[in-house]
Amino acid sequence: MGKTAFLFPGQGAQYVGMGADFCEKYEEAAAVYDKASETVGMDIRALCFEENDRLDQTEYTQIAMIATEVAMLSAVLSKGIRADIAAGLSLGEYGALAACGVMKDEDIFRVVRKRGIYMQNAYPVGGGMTAVLGMDGDKVAEICDLTAAESGKTVSVANYNCPGQIVITGEKSAVDMAAEKLSEAGAKRCIPLKVSGPFHSKLLKGASEELGKELDTAVMSDPLMPYVTNVTAEYVSEKDGIRDLLARQIYSPVRWQQSIERMVSEGVDTFIEIGPGKTLTGFMKKIAPEMKAYHIGSTEEMEKYPEVADA
Repeated sequence: MGKTAFLFPGQGAQYVGMGADFCEKYEEAAAVYDKASETVGMDIRALCFEENDRLDQTEYTQIAMIATEVAMLSAVLSKGIRADIAAGLSLGEYGALAACGVMKDEDIFRVVRKRGIYMQNAYPVGGGMTAVLGMDGDKVAEICDLTAAESGKTVSVANYNCPGQIVITGEKSAVDMAAEKLSEAGAKRCIPLKVSGPFHSKLLKGASEELGKELDTAVMSDPLMPYVTNVTAEYVSEKDGIRDLLARQIYSPVRWQQSIERMVSEGVDTFIEIGPGKTLTGFMKKIAPEMKAYHIGSTEEMEKYPEVADA
């Protein structure tokens, strides 16, 4: 019998109104938004549901996204939907931690609020990220290393999203230089991303150190079910080492494709993305199109599960 995994998206999938239907229909979800607001001293419902210019700012995006994911998760669990393992892309890893009972919701909200602030302030000027389409990840990494050596500046792989979609990160001038080399080497397209910093690069080690201090104040428990960490794409079944992995994640590449492949190799054949957007179900179509992939980002999708798969 196959296994089921919960997946949680990262920053970039946010939109005004996300989670509002869950908050209206499910007491469990409403309670999560209230708890998040109380914990971080901010009106999270207003941030998520009302038009504003903060939702796309990293320091606010992250707490809004994770509150929404945990709220949706609470409703999913109330419907009796269960999984055997969890994983999340970058910020989404905190959604996986919630699903696995590693941290209390209050600690997750507090840590993620600080994470967003630290990441936004870590490298305010001169950083960039670019999506590279149509090229193998190893080749992208090789050209980034070559560019870094030639320029003396920082550029590296940020995300191994899926076959044919790799994201690079670092100092903008070095990222642009690498993008030019990648295009010459056969990449189909190199698309600069609208982001506020060089995420998942060594330029964020300062933010990682600050986050490490915050994580030291959070209570960790052994996962109720395993999760797959971005840093190594391996299963985590014990609390030891989780703080270090979460701190390292900020400046390490996100091994998403490898994480999905790891779960498939362990017998996972059903994947449920919980959260705004359909980014991860889109990646599934390229990583493992033969697997069942569902998206739950609205109460309608949740109440129809498992009638229609998205992949």
